[in-house]
Amino acid sequence: MKVLALETATTAGSIAIVNDEELIAEVKVNINIAHAERLMPSVDYLLNAARLSITDIDAFAVSIGPGSFTGLRIGLSTAKGFSYATNKPLISVPTLDAFARTLPFCRHLICPMLDARRNEVYAGLYKWEGNACKKVIPETAVNPEDFLKKIKELDCSQACPAVFMGNGAEIYKKIITDAMKNNAIFAPASKMSPSASSVAEIAVEKLKQGLIADTASLTPFYIRKSEAERKFKI
Repeated sequence: MKVLALETATTAGSIAIVNDEELIAEVKVNINIAHAERLMPSVDYLLNAARLSITDIDAFAVSIGPGSFTGLRIGLSTAKGFSYATNKPLISVPTLDAFARTLPFCRHLICPMLDARRNEVYAGLYKWEGNACKKVIPETAVNPEDFLKKIKELDCSQACPAVFMGNGAEIYKKIITDAMKNNAIFAPASKMSPSASSVAEIAVEKLKQGLIADTASLTPFYIRKSEAERKFKI
């Protein structure tokens, strides 16, 4: 079962192709160029490198959010286009769920944190239990200091440090370090952005369970209203 996954929640966009539990190919580009300009050339390059055509793909997956409003819309519209054109299923994957999965079997808490602007982050808290990455605190748009207070209130916080990852963790590193002291660990550079391969891994699991999205009605998981919606009270 070949799945092509798109991850466009941040500037570090990525595309991956997996065949069941085997990663065939992945490309990640972290540059300040809009996804609208580089997504399709990257997909074309990846398919050619893997010696596959779009019709060889059995299902498509997309990182559904939270994240950049524009990036999520581009990723979803592209994935929908593939799904409609090939009549293949589409699977949606929560961005932070997939992001946390990039640290497999980590013994610490995992805190993916994306910049949400307006002095907020999109953050969630996860912990591996056996072969599953469990959600401890659901995704939310929040002031980073308030989210750190929630982590420190957990019973395991003193004995279980947290690994922080994402551009939000980079922006608010001092605040995190001051609040968490020695319980703050920062992921290495290679793990500081979401990965399409993790999106694909979750998609394969959901596909086997029959958890397929309704392509027509699927919308991004924004969490909060856009700036325009907020100003005009839509």
